[in-house]
Amino acid sequence: MISARHRLVADAALGVLAQHGSRGLTHRAVDAAAGLPPGSTSYYYRSRAALLSACVQRLVEDDHTELDALASRLVAADRAALAGLLAEILHRWLTTGRQRHLARYELTLESARRPEVAAELHRSGDGLRRRIAALLTELGAGDPPRQARWLVACLDGILFDNIAGANAGGPVAAAELEAAARDLVDAVLPARDAEPRPGDGESPGSGRATWRENPAG
Repeated sequence: MISARHRLVADAALGVLAQHGSRGLTHRAVDAAAGLPPGSTSYYYRSRAALLSACVQRLVEDDHTELDALASRLVAADRAALAGLLAEILHRWLTTGRQRHLARYELTLESARRPEVAAELHRSGDGLRRRIAALLTELGAGDPPRQARWLVACLDGILFDNIAGANAGGPVAAAELEAAARDLVDAVLPARDAEPRPGDGESPGSGRATWRENPAG
């Protein structure tokens, strides 16, 4: 568990990435953004590589914390609940989480030149896809690993289009996000008449790891 000061510095670094891009990420800029004395960021993260790694880890921590919080409100794993969950996540990431996703895009570009950043981003993405695959397994998806990869790719596409693509800067319409989430769920799950009824056989996910668990690695 990292300290509160480490989090403060990592959050400030993410803010610098979002506002000034990767070229603007310096220890001095992070000191100023965090409101800390000069040299503070260098004390916690000596190199640029260490600072970039801290940014990735902070994003991963936030992603799993948010997913855990939303998952705890999902009483039953069903199609409507999943669609609502996806729509809420999208809306949050496009509004209050927009800056963090801008920083994520900067890190993604940086990863093309830094294999160590690419490796960390890939590990974090794999963890998210495993959790979604576990949920799709509970809901009866035919090929959960493949469908989880596809679903995450679609969500990433919606985010990019609204943050940095053709629809960037426009209003975030909750109704459109809800419709998109329903379409995505319908595309990865079997037809409603194929779903098991409550009380028929084994309960979904019995004996298996569930999406609520944060997998190691």
